[in-house]
Amino acid sequence: MAKALLVIDMLNDFLDKDGALSIGDSKSIIENVSSRIKENRLNRNTIIYIMDRHLPQDAEFKMFPIHCLEGDKGAEIIEELAPEKGDYQISKRRYSAFFGTDLDLTLRELGVTELELCGVCTQICVLYTAADARMLNYDVTVLKDCVDSFDKTAHKFALAEMQKTLGIKVI
Repeated sequence: MAKALLVIDMLNDFLDKDGALSIGDSKSIIENVSSRIKENRLNRNTIIYIMDRHLPQDAEFKMFPIHCLEGDKGAEIIEELAPEKGDYQISKRRYSAFFGTDLDLTLRELGVTELELCGVCTQICVLYTAADARMLNYDVTVLKDCVDSFDKTAHKFALAEMQKTLGIKVI
């Protein structure tokens, strides 16, 4: 059973205090995710960075401020978590990392059956990626201290939803 760590939207627009959709204090999640990346590298698990990448006319901007525009600094992975040689990077334009991307194909080619998800925002991209992963029969784990959001109430709801409705291991 191969395992992969999905590092979801650990981008400047979410983690920088001046980012378009800043989660606020991001120090602890950055440290926690960094630790998970290191551990997964030691265990030779696949690391896949999932990156929000929008076009200026993206429909999402009817609901949320403009963020993570293709080519802008806000859409870049934060320096502290920079990918290394051998890591994968997959761009997405919607909440789920599976929608309209080659994530599922990549995972299947690598023989991955187990996913660990970390990143932001819990109730948006983490939740919808987790839901699609479960619909595709992946075993999914989410570590509470490795996900966060700008909306703490929705963050708590999403963790409960993932565990109770989707059968995800939330630890």
